[in-house]
Amino acid sequence: MQNRTEATAALDKIVGEKNISTAPEDLISLSYDGTPLLEQMPFCTISPQSGEEICAIVRLANELNFSIVPRGSGTGLSGGSVPAADCVVLQMQHWDKIIEIDEENMTATVEPGVITQDLHTAVEKAGLFYPPDPGSMKICTIGGNVAENSGGLRGLKYGVTSDYVMGIEAVLPDGRWVSLGNKCVKNVSGINLKDLFIGSEGILGIFTQILLKLIPKPQDQKTMLAFFDAIEDAGETVSAIIAAKIIPCTLEFLDQTTMRCVEDFTHIGLPQDAEALLLIEVDGDASITEREAQQIIETCKKYNAHEVKFAKSKEEAERLKTARRSAFTALARLKPTTILEDATVPRDKVAAMLRKIQEIARKYDLTFGTFGHAGDGNLHPTCLTDERDKGEMKRVEEAFEEIFNAALAMGGTITGEHGIGLAKKNFLAKSELPANLQLMQQIKRTLDPKNILNPGKVFDV
Repeated sequence: MQNRTEATAALDKIVGEKNISTAPEDLISLSYDGTPLLEQMPFCTISPQSGEEICAIVRLANELNFSIVPRGSGTGLSGGSVPAADCVVLQMQHWDKIIEIDEENMTATVEPGVITQDLHTAVEKAGLFYPPDPGSMKICTIGGNVAENSGGLRGLKYGVTSDYVMGIEAVLPDGRWVSLGNKCVKNVSGINLKDLFIGSEGILGIFTQILLKLIPKPQDQKTMLAFFDAIEDAGETVSAIIAAKIIPCTLEFLDQTTMRCVEDFTHIGLPQDAEALLLIEVDGDASITEREAQQIIETCKKYNAHEVKFAKSKEEAERLKTARRSAFTALARLKPTTILEDATVPRDKVAAMLRKIQEIARKYDLTFGTFGHAGDGNLHPTCLTDERDKGEMKRVEEAFEEIFNAALAMGGTITGEHGIGLAKKNFLAKSELPANLQLMQQIKRTLDPKNILNPGKVFDV
């Protein structure tokens, strides 16, 4: 930045004194997100009140050479919203209006700061359903979900955020305002630019409005828990359920470490001696859910589940799913530093990947709790450590490198839903062909030649 005083005065004219701050007490909470070990104080924070203000801010950034980091709730787990040095944090969480729920077209039009669970509640009152349900859905925003292409517990059957985005309004890095997509179910007019911005982690544009597809709310759900004495049996059960051509709404895995922490945190009656559990939910027509539930029970028993039990009510089912979503929080109580990752493998490699994570944890003498969306191969190996212990942190780094290498060797990927951000930049080149990475960099340079938006994230240019 050439001149902070000049930039502050110019930004003040755009958004007004009450919507800008350079006070350290206002900036410190914006210096990090949900990712451990990453922190950087921004130069200032601003809260734009209109799209026109955002356009003006971006044009000013190009003129005065400062960077902008868009931010929602800051729940990300890859450092995607950690400020760059000398940047302006653009706070968007107050853009929280559900503009329209269109029951005829089954769409919702929202501002990017809408909390994901608030959208769930609103559309379900109309008998509709928005499936993506990230673990942080009580606080994360739709804009952040689109930026990271978030998944969730229901991803196995219903897919991820990108499967439900029909349109995006955004401000480009040069200050232009674009509107991409619409309510048409079929729309192949020109290049599909909309999807370019989904999962782009804030490096290509700033969302101002998002159009989402909704579907009819399922009539019935059946939720069950299956407990196993061997982690491999749980992994094999996942593969067997999918191989039987049953696609549950939810098929989640918790290992013993995670299970014990969740039970200590939630007190919902999980056993302490089981090696692993699967949380499984089927939904749809009542006759279908009953049949699929019975098939799943038979499969679980075939692969040595020592107990399978149903949730007795919708309230109990919701408590079980809420407990699963608390896994990260529960594990974080065990040690000072919790590093949660999301190595993802093909579904038939889940059991092998679970074994590999255990082997790597033993090799480096580290405590890992592993949970995740086992039905779609998205596992969350979570290291419980202490960042003050430099020797242990070196082992942590080496262990995660082995975990990512193992996932890639199995035909997997280094992230299924958390994104690259700052945390995984060094691994991206291993998971992408050189031409792929070059194409990404070329797109960034074309849209943002001055590297204004969220610089340093995903890859360097």
